[in-house]
Amino acid sequence: MRSIRPSFALRGGGGAPRALAAVSLASVLALTATACGGSGDDNAGGPASASATADTGDGKIKIPDDIKNRLKEHGIDIDKWKHGAWKNWDKDDWLREANDFINPIIKGLWDPNRMRDANDPDKDKGVDDNDLSGDQGVTDPTPEPVQAKAVRPAYHASAATAGKVFFDSPEGTMVCSATVVEDPAHPGKSNLVWTAGHCVHAGKRGGWYRNIAFVPSYNDKGLTGSALAAATRSEVAPYGVWWGDGAQTSQQWIDQGGETGGDGASYDYAVIHVTPEQGNGGKSLEETVGSALPVNFDAPAVPKVSSMTATGYPAAKPYDGSLLYQCADRPGRLSVDASAPTMYRIGCTMTGGASGGGWVETGADGKPALVSNTSIGPVSSGWLAGPRFGSVAKGVYEAVSKKFAGE
Repeated sequence: MRSIRPSFALRGGGGAPRALAAVSLASVLALTATACGGSGDDNAGGPASASATADTGDGKIKIPDDIKNRLKEHGIDIDKWKHGAWKNWDKDDWLREANDFINPIIKGLWDPNRMRDANDPDKDKGVDDNDLSGDQGVTDPTPEPVQAKAVRPAYHASAATAGKVFFDSPEGTMVCSATVVEDPAHPGKSNLVWTAGHCVHAGKRGGWYRNIAFVPSYNDKGLTGSALAAATRSEVAPYGVWWGDGAQTSQQWIDQGGETGGDGASYDYAVIHVTPEQGNGGKSLEETVGSALPVNFDAPAVPKVSSMTATGYPAAKPYDGSLLYQCADRPGRLSVDASAPTMYRIGCTMTGGASGGGWVETGADGKPALVSNTSIGPVSSGWLAGPRFGSVAKGVYEAVSKKFAGE
């Protein structure tokens, strides 16, 4: 979840929806095992290469020559990188363009300690929501805070589609929330995960994050304190670690997205295609967790929605990212840009780290569907806002599904 700053409600721009960025693989190349530090243009771009598996036994990784050559085209010489390279990650190290997205599996990188120590990507950014001013588009009164409720363990029984996304950024190891969603190309066997765009790409001032991995039902038993500190990898990741091998976000997020202020927030979503770090007997993610949510790209207007439920792992104070929480509230409307789609907004005390977590609405048929994801909120907490899924979001979703349809 990104915090807002004073100027965002007054800012124009955004423009009409444009073609989406087609992404070939689901992150940027990781260069050491000890890393620390952090609309529908379906034909644009193809796979840059197959996903590579790194050998981390001696602290180095072996990268195929085709990937090395591709990175060298962008001024990055892998052979010159050493341990601690993450500390020197600057603007010249970003791989920004759609077809530069590379994410080799590094077995064991996301161990329990590294997962536990990951920060929310919105730490110490933003201002109090009282600074929100202006009236663009349709904005309803600020909702009353709704206290987030802890989901009862085991999470797999209560919220099987929820999980955490881990990644490295220039600021260090980071974490977001995410949802397992259905794949129209593989009914009952989906490997698709829905999250926020700012959980995979830094937006207009950066590029793709690195070492993106999804852990369904993270800390499934709801362990806390010393019990969590002593937990094994199988306890914190009982359904495995799933690495992104394909992903897409909106071109609007890439061009406009910012760390604070709501820039690009109406298009702040991403879909990741994942593959298991270890052999999984040929089972898909959906088969492994036993569930996947449908995505509704034609959700009803706000006045017709009685309640939405947001789910996530908040990591900023007073939370620590270890437990799963939910908020249920009747949504209102928030306009961050008169030219962009109006967002949903609910009262909720969840904080950063809940970014990307799914918003679910039960339709007239009585079945739940994903209709939004957590994108922004005020630094003081109290409410969350998420994009309303429409044609651009559908293009992102279908592009990833089609890219892996033959597998």
